[in-house]
Amino acid sequence: MTFVRTVLGDIDVASLGPTYAHEHLVIDGGRPVELDAEFDLSDVPSMAAEVESAMAVGLRSVVDAMPCDAGRNPTKLADLSRRTGLHIVAPTGLHHERYYGVAHWSGRIGVDELAALFLADITDGIDANDYSGPVIHRTPYRAGVIKIAGSDGGPSPRDRFVFEAAAQAQRKTGAPILTHCEAGTGALEQIRLLTDFDVPAARIILSHIDKVVDREYHREIVGTGAFVEYDQAFRWGDEPNGTIQLIRWLIDDGLARGIVLGNDAARRRYYGVFGGAPGLAWLLDVFPGLVEPDDPGRVRQQFFVDNPGRAFAFSEVIG
Repeated sequence: MTFVRTVLGDIDVASLGPTYAHEHLVIDGGRPVELDAEFDLSDVPSMAAEVESAMAVGLRSVVDAMPCDAGRNPTKLADLSRRTGLHIVAPTGLHHERYYGVAHWSGRIGVDELAALFLADITDGIDANDYSGPVIHRTPYRAGVIKIAGSDGGPSPRDRFVFEAAAQAQRKTGAPILTHCEAGTGALEQIRLLTDFDVPAARIILSHIDKVVDREYHREIVGTGAFVEYDQAFRWGDEPNGTIQLIRWLIDDGLARGIVLGNDAARRRYYGVFGGAPGLAWLLDVFPGLVEPDDPGRVRQQFFVDNPGRAFAFSEVIG
Protein backbone atom coordinates (compact mmCIF):
# COMPACT_ATOMS: atom_id res chain seq x y z
CA MET A 1 0.00 0.00 0.00
CA THR A 2 1.31 3.45 -0.88
CA PHE A 3 1.02 6.02 1.87
CA VAL A 4 1.65 9.63 2.77
CA ARG A 5 3.47 10.28 6.06
CA THR A 6 1.75 13.07 7.99
CA VAL A 7 2.84 14.59 11.28
CA LEU A 8 0.18 12.51 13.08
CA GLY A 9 0.89 9.28 11.23
CA ASP A 10 0.72 7.53 7.88
CA ILE A 11 -2.46 7.79 5.81
CA ASP A 12 -3.60 6.11 2.65
CA VAL A 13 -3.14 8.26 -0.45
CA ALA A 14 -6.90 8.16 -0.99
CA SER A 15 -7.36 10.01 2.32
CA LEU A 16 -5.20 12.97 1.30
CA GLY A 17 -7.93 14.98 -0.41
CA PRO A 18 -7.39 18.49 -1.81
CA THR A 19 -3.77 19.37 -1.04
CA TYR A 20 -1.55 22.44 -1.08
CA ALA A 21 1.96 21.29 -2.05
CA HIS A 22 4.08 24.07 -0.50
CA GLU A 23 3.05 26.12 2.53
CA HIS A 24 4.46 27.50 5.78
CA LEU A 25 1.97 26.94 8.57
CA VAL A 26 4.44 27.18 11.47
CA ILE A 27 7.67 29.16 11.64
CA ASP A 28 8.66 29.31 15.29
CA GLY A 29 11.73 31.47 15.73
CA GLY A 30 15.15 30.65 14.29
CA ARG A 31 17.26 32.75 11.98
CA PRO A 32 14.40 33.48 9.51
CA VAL A 33 12.48 35.34 12.23
CA GLU A 34 15.69 37.08 13.35
CA LEU A 35 16.11 38.34 9.79
CA ASP A 36 12.48 39.39 9.33
CA ALA A 37 9.72 39.38 11.97
CA GLU A 38 7.21 38.80 9.15
CA PHE A 39 8.33 35.16 9.18
CA ASP A 40 6.94 34.68 12.70
CA LEU A 41 4.14 32.12 12.31
CA SER A 42 4.34 30.71 15.82
CA ASP A 43 0.78 31.46 16.96
CA VAL A 44 -1.04 28.13 16.62
CA PRO A 45 -4.56 29.35 17.58
CA SER A 46 -4.38 32.09 14.93
CA MET A 47 -3.06 29.70 12.30
CA ALA A 48 -5.82 27.24 13.23
CA ALA A 49 -8.40 29.90 12.39
CA GLU A 50 -6.65 30.53 9.06
CA VAL A 51 -6.59 26.80 8.30
CA GLU A 52 -10.26 26.43 9.16
CA SER A 53 -11.16 29.14 6.64
CA ALA A 54 -9.37 27.17 3.94
CA MET A 55 -10.89 23.86 5.03
CA ALA A 56 -14.31 25.48 4.65
CA VAL A 57 -13.66 25.68 0.90
CA GLY A 58 -12.30 22.13 0.65
CA LEU A 59 -8.65 22.03 1.79
CA ARG A 60 -7.75 18.75 3.50
CA SER A 61 -3.94 18.47 3.43
CA VAL A 62 -0.87 20.72 3.38
CA VAL A 63 2.83 20.04 2.83
CA ASP A 64 4.79 22.29 5.20
CA ALA A 65 8.09 23.41 3.71
CA MET A 66 10.26 24.86 6.49
CA PRO A 67 13.05 22.32 7.09
CA CYS A 68 15.55 21.68 9.92
CA ASP A 69 16.66 24.43 12.32
CA ALA A 70 14.84 27.24 10.51
CA GLY A 71 11.77 27.63 12.70
CA ARG A 72 10.41 24.11 12.29
CA ASN A 73 8.36 22.97 15.29
CA PRO A 74 6.92 19.45 15.01
CA THR A 75 4.93 19.75 18.24
CA LYS A 76 3.16 22.88 16.99
CA LEU A 77 2.49 21.28 13.60
CA ALA A 78 0.95 18.29 15.39
CA ASP A 79 -1.12 20.60 17.61
CA LEU A 80 -2.36 22.49 14.56
CA SER A 81 -3.31 19.23 12.86
CA ARG A 82 -5.24 17.99 15.92
CA ARG A 83 -7.07 21.30 16.37
CA THR A 84 -8.26 21.49 12.76
CA GLY A 85 -8.28 17.96 11.33
CA LEU A 86 -5.94 19.10 8.54
CA HIS A 87 -3.41 16.50 7.37
CA ILE A 88 0.03 18.13 7.60
CA VAL A 89 3.18 16.69 6.04
CA ALA A 90 6.20 17.83 8.06
CA PRO A 91 9.63 18.31 6.46
CA THR A 92 13.19 17.35 7.10
CA GLY A 93 16.10 18.71 5.03
CA LEU A 94 17.96 22.04 4.94
CA HIS A 95 17.23 25.42 3.41
CA HIS A 96 19.68 27.96 1.98
CA GLU A 97 22.73 28.92 4.00
CA ARG A 98 21.27 32.42 4.44
CA TYR A 99 18.77 30.95 6.90
CA TYR A 100 21.57 29.52 9.07
CA GLY A 101 24.72 31.61 8.79
CA VAL A 102 28.28 30.59 8.03
CA ALA A 103 28.94 29.09 11.50
CA HIS A 104 26.02 26.66 11.39
CA TRP A 105 26.64 23.04 12.40
CA SER A 106 25.72 21.83 8.91
CA GLY A 107 29.03 23.23 7.67
CA ARG A 108 31.01 21.05 10.07
CA ILE A 109 29.62 17.57 9.41
CA GLY A 110 29.88 15.08 6.58
CA VAL A 111 27.33 13.91 4.04
CA ASP A 112 26.67 10.64 5.85
CA GLU A 113 26.10 12.42 9.16
CA LEU A 114 23.66 14.86 7.58
CA ALA A 115 21.85 12.04 5.81
CA ALA A 116 21.52 10.22 9.14
CA LEU A 117 19.76 13.26 10.66
CA PHE A 118 17.33 13.43 7.75
CA LEU A 119 16.75 9.69 7.97
CA ALA A 120 16.03 9.79 11.71
CA ASP A 121 13.47 12.58 11.22
CA ILE A 122 11.64 10.33 8.75
CA THR A 123 11.89 6.99 10.52
CA ASP A 124 12.12 7.82 14.24
CA GLY A 125 10.74 11.32 14.86
CA ILE A 126 11.70 14.97 14.47
CA ASP A 127 13.91 16.46 17.16
CA ALA A 128 11.89 18.55 19.62
CA ASN A 129 14.76 21.07 19.62
CA ASP A 130 14.89 21.15 15.81
CA TYR A 131 18.64 20.40 15.78
CA SER A 132 19.25 23.81 17.33
CA GLY A 133 21.34 22.53 20.24
CA PRO A 134 23.64 19.73 21.35
CA VAL A 135 20.86 17.54 22.81
CA ILE A 136 18.37 15.67 20.62
CA HIS A 137 14.96 14.60 21.91
CA ARG A 138 12.96 12.66 19.33
CA THR A 139 9.23 13.43 19.21
CA PRO A 140 6.69 10.91 17.89
CA TYR A 141 6.12 13.21 14.91
CA ARG A 142 7.85 12.01 11.76
CA ALA A 143 8.79 13.88 8.60
CA GLY A 144 7.07 12.98 5.35
CA VAL A 145 9.07 15.03 2.85
CA ILE A 146 12.72 16.10 2.39
CA LYS A 147 12.95 19.84 1.66
CA ILE A 148 16.20 21.14 0.14
CA ALA A 149 17.25 24.29 -1.72
CA GLY A 150 19.13 24.98 -4.93
CA SER A 151 20.85 28.24 -5.82
CA ASP A 152 20.31 30.56 -8.77
CA GLY A 153 21.08 28.64 -11.95
CA GLY A 154 21.57 25.30 -10.20
CA PRO A 155 23.07 23.70 -7.09
CA SER A 156 26.12 25.36 -5.53
CA PRO A 157 28.89 23.25 -3.90
CA ARG A 158 27.12 23.63 -0.54
CA ASP A 159 23.81 22.65 -2.19
CA ARG A 160 25.40 19.55 -3.72
CA PHE A 161 26.42 18.37 -0.25
CA VAL A 162 22.82 18.76 0.99
CA PHE A 163 21.38 17.16 -2.15
CA GLU A 164 23.64 14.13 -1.74
CA ALA A 165 22.52 13.70 1.88
CA ALA A 166 18.88 14.07 0.84
CA ALA A 167 19.36 11.45 -1.86
CA GLN A 168 20.79 9.00 0.67
CA ALA A 169 17.76 9.47 2.92
CA GLN A 170 15.39 9.20 -0.02
CA ARG A 171 16.87 5.94 -1.24
CA LYS A 172 16.54 4.39 2.23
CA THR A 173 12.97 5.53 2.86
CA GLY A 174 11.21 6.25 -0.43
CA ALA A 175 10.31 9.76 0.82
CA PRO A 176 9.58 12.49 -1.74
CA ILE A 177 12.01 15.39 -2.18
CA LEU A 178 10.66 18.95 -2.43
CA THR A 179 13.20 21.47 -3.70
CA HIS A 180 13.49 25.25 -3.71
CA CYS A 181 14.44 26.67 -7.11
CA GLU A 182 15.92 30.12 -6.60
CA ALA A 183 14.03 32.58 -8.84
CA GLY A 184 12.54 29.51 -10.52
CA THR A 185 15.90 28.58 -12.06
CA GLY A 186 18.11 25.52 -11.97
CA ALA A 187 15.36 22.90 -12.04
CA LEU A 188 16.93 20.75 -14.74
CA GLU A 189 20.32 20.88 -13.01
CA GLN A 190 18.67 19.81 -9.76
CA ILE A 191 16.94 16.89 -11.47
CA ARG A 192 20.18 15.79 -13.11
CA LEU A 193 22.06 15.92 -9.81
CA LEU A 194 19.43 13.98 -7.86
CA THR A 195 18.95 11.36 -10.55
CA ASP A 196 22.74 10.95 -10.72
CA PHE A 197 22.41 10.06 -7.01
CA ASP A 198 19.78 7.44 -8.01
CA VAL A 199 16.70 9.36 -6.92
CA PRO A 200 13.80 8.60 -9.32
CA ALA A 201 12.61 11.75 -11.10
CA ALA A 202 9.05 10.92 -10.03
CA ARG A 203 10.09 11.53 -6.40
CA ILE A 204 11.18 15.13 -7.11
CA ILE A 205 8.91 18.18 -6.77
CA LEU A 206 10.44 21.53 -7.83
CA SER A 207 9.07 24.70 -6.19
CA HIS A 208 8.65 28.28 -7.47
CA ILE A 209 9.16 27.20 -11.08
CA ASP A 210 6.41 29.53 -12.29
CA LYS A 211 8.75 32.49 -11.72
CA VAL A 212 10.20 31.50 -15.13
CA VAL A 213 7.50 31.75 -17.80
CA ASP A 214 9.14 29.64 -20.50
CA ARG A 215 7.05 26.93 -22.15
CA GLU A 216 9.96 24.77 -23.28
CA TYR A 217 11.63 24.90 -19.85
CA HIS A 218 8.48 23.56 -18.21
CA ARG A 219 7.93 20.94 -20.90
CA GLU A 220 11.43 19.65 -20.34
CA ILE A 221 11.05 19.53 -16.54
CA VAL A 222 7.77 17.61 -16.59
CA GLY A 223 9.10 15.44 -19.41
CA THR A 224 11.68 14.01 -17.00
CA GLY A 225 8.88 12.64 -14.79
CA ALA A 226 9.40 15.23 -12.04
CA PHE A 227 6.67 17.57 -10.77
CA VAL A 228 6.51 21.35 -11.03
CA GLU A 229 5.10 23.17 -8.01
CA TYR A 230 3.50 26.51 -8.93
CA ASP A 231 3.08 28.97 -6.06
CA GLN A 232 3.29 32.45 -7.58
CA ALA A 233 -0.33 32.74 -8.71
CA PHE A 234 -1.37 35.58 -6.37
CA ARG A 235 1.85 37.58 -6.80
CA TRP A 236 1.58 38.84 -10.39
CA GLY A 237 -0.28 42.07 -9.59
CA ASP A 238 -1.05 44.09 -12.72
CA GLU A 239 1.24 41.98 -14.90
CA PRO A 240 -0.11 39.13 -17.04
CA ASN A 241 -0.47 36.11 -14.77
CA GLY A 242 2.41 33.82 -15.73
CA THR A 243 1.13 31.00 -13.56
CA ILE A 244 -2.14 30.86 -15.50
CA GLN A 245 -0.23 30.95 -18.78
CA LEU A 246 1.99 28.04 -17.75
CA ILE A 247 -0.97 25.96 -16.58
CA ARG A 248 -2.72 26.49 -19.92
CA TRP A 249 0.43 25.62 -21.88
CA LEU A 250 1.01 22.38 -19.96
CA ILE A 251 -2.63 21.38 -20.29
CA ASP A 252 -2.41 22.00 -24.04
CA ASP A 253 0.83 19.99 -24.15
CA GLY A 254 -0.74 17.02 -22.38
CA LEU A 255 1.51 17.50 -19.33
CA ALA A 256 -1.01 18.51 -16.66
CA ARG A 257 -0.10 15.31 -14.77
CA GLY A 258 3.08 17.05 -13.58
CA ILE A 259 1.55 20.12 -11.85
CA VAL A 260 0.95 20.64 -8.14
CA LEU A 261 -0.02 23.95 -6.54
CA GLY A 262 0.61 25.95 -3.38
CA ASN A 263 0.76 29.51 -2.05
CA ASP A 264 4.19 29.48 -0.36
CA ALA A 265 2.70 31.97 2.08
CA ALA A 266 5.64 32.27 4.48
CA ARG A 267 4.87 35.72 5.94
CA ARG A 268 2.22 37.16 8.23
CA ARG A 269 1.15 39.66 5.58
CA TYR A 270 -0.26 36.82 3.46
CA TYR A 271 -2.70 35.55 6.13
CA GLY A 272 -6.10 37.01 6.89
CA VAL A 273 -5.84 36.35 10.63
CA PHE A 274 -2.95 38.83 10.76
CA GLY A 275 -4.74 41.40 8.60
CA GLY A 276 -3.01 40.23 5.44
CA ALA A 277 -4.03 38.90 2.03
CA PRO A 278 -4.86 36.85 0.03
CA GLY A 279 -5.34 34.26 2.80
CA LEU A 280 -4.82 30.52 2.77
CA ALA A 281 -8.20 29.81 1.18
CA TRP A 282 -7.46 31.91 -1.92
CA LEU A 283 -6.00 29.17 -4.10
CA LEU A 284 -9.02 26.87 -3.80
CA ASP A 285 -11.62 29.61 -3.51
CA VAL A 286 -10.60 32.46 -5.81
CA PHE A 287 -7.72 31.57 -8.16
CA PRO A 288 -8.98 32.29 -11.71
CA GLY A 289 -6.61 29.85 -13.39
CA LEU A 290 -8.86 26.89 -12.58
CA VAL A 291 -11.97 27.97 -14.49
CA GLU A 292 -13.18 24.97 -16.52
CA PRO A 293 -16.38 25.76 -18.40
CA ASP A 294 -16.18 22.61 -20.55
CA ASP A 295 -15.34 20.10 -17.83
CA PRO A 296 -15.93 21.50 -14.33
CA GLY A 297 -13.90 19.86 -11.60
CA ARG A 298 -11.46 17.93 -13.79
CA VAL A 299 -8.51 20.31 -13.43
CA ARG A 300 -9.12 20.83 -9.70
CA GLN A 301 -9.21 17.08 -9.12
CA GLN A 302 -5.97 16.60 -11.01
CA PHE A 303 -3.98 19.49 -9.52
CA PHE A 304 -5.20 19.29 -5.93
CA VAL A 305 -5.89 15.57 -5.44
CA ASP A 306 -4.53 13.18 -8.06
CA ASN A 307 -1.15 14.78 -8.71
CA PRO A 308 -0.27 15.47 -5.04
CA GLY A 309 -1.27 11.91 -4.23
CA ARG A 310 1.37 10.64 -6.64
CA ALA A 311 3.96 13.29 -5.81
CA PHE A 312 3.96 12.92 -2.02
CA ALA A 313 3.39 9.19 -1.60
CA PHE A 314 6.34 7.18 -0.34
CA SER A 315 7.78 4.98 -3.05
CA GLU A 316 9.36 1.55 -2.95
CA VAL A 317 12.80 1.70 -1.33
CA ILE A 318 15.52 1.10 -3.92
CA GLY A 319 18.50 0.56 -1.62
